[in-house]
Amino acid sequence: MHVAFFLLLASSASRFAVRHGLEESAWPKFALCGLLALLYVAGTVLWDRLGHRGLLAWLVVVMIVWLSLVLIAPSFAWCAPPLYFAALRLLTRPAAVLGAVVVTAAVVFAQLRLTATFDLSLVLAPVAVSGMILVIFLEFDRLADALAATQRTAGILGERQRLSREIHDTLAQGLTSMGMLLQAADRSFGTDPAEARALVRRAADEAAANLDEARRFVRALAPSDLAAGSLPHALRSLADREGAALRVEGEEYPLTPEEQAALHRVAQGALANAREHAAAAHIVITLSYLDDEVALDVADDGCGFDPAAPRPGGAGRGYGLPGMRDRVAGVGGTLVVESEPGEGTVVAARLPRSRP
Repeated sequence: MHVAFFLLLASSASRFAVRHGLEESAWPKFALCGLLALLYVAGTVLWDRLGHRGLLAWLVVVMIVWLSLVLIAPSFAWCAPPLYFAALRLLTRPAAVLGAVVVTAAVVFAQLRLTATFDLSLVLAPVAVSGMILVIFLEFDRLADALAATQRTAGILGERQRLSREIHDTLAQGLTSMGMLLQAADRSFGTDPAEARALVRRAADEAAANLDEARRFVRALAPSDLAAGSLPHALRSLADREGAALRVEGEEYPLTPEEQAALHRVAQGALANAREHAAAAHIVITLSYLDDEVALDVADDGCGFDPAAPRPGGAGRGYGLPGMRDRVAGVGGTLVVESEPGEGTVVAARLPRSRP
């Protein structure tokens, strides 16, 4: 648009020179044309530094100089389109409409000044074109506002989904574990106080770890196991706490923090499901670094279920497997659940290898 302004300004100056020559009375017009060019150059060079108020002041000065030039040399009305769009871009909607009216009036005035007889088309055509451009611009402006509102809403919903997944994968699972430990302690208190005290200590440790995880997900940080080392290290710590076996296959290669966090949360969720719902005696976590993908499999020998059957709802439910799928999909991977009633369950996540 800036280039178009200077081309139109040069064309207007050339047209004026052809019509009026280079006589002495023409030089004030050329001087005003030069001033307009310098002001426009200054605005384009300092555009980012002027700020909104500075740009508004620049636009007012440029418009005044241009209108003065059009009054004494109507040929310079050709510069109207870039100034028209600058006004629409910088002004509020009511002020933009006023600016459009002023620019259109100047163009109509110049057109009539350059003709010997009145021609209604010279009035109607600029008004129609100006109105059409104004309506299109205001409609795009409205659509941009609507899009911004939609993006804000999507951001809020996305953050709610993130918090829901984190609450399910950390707080809900931690509270479940603490509840099971305290129930076991209560059952052992009368017959084996030492075992009961050990279970209570484990519940306290689980509460401390849960509090740390809560602080980390509120600040959108990686799981605490990952903060202390690599993904295999984090999975080993998780497996040791849950009494599961871990196998790591292939040569480890770097993954992004988001990919590591997603796989860790999948393993965490699958272990919690096996412990809480499947009554599994043995759980094996397998992390495989393949040539073109990294694979995580969590297999248990629990009671299994039908993946196609509707899952029971209820408070606190609904974020397990869907949450795992969302996490993996968020980093470009896939998650598959293989299970049958009485045959155990395998949760398999696959992420394509991202090469540097």
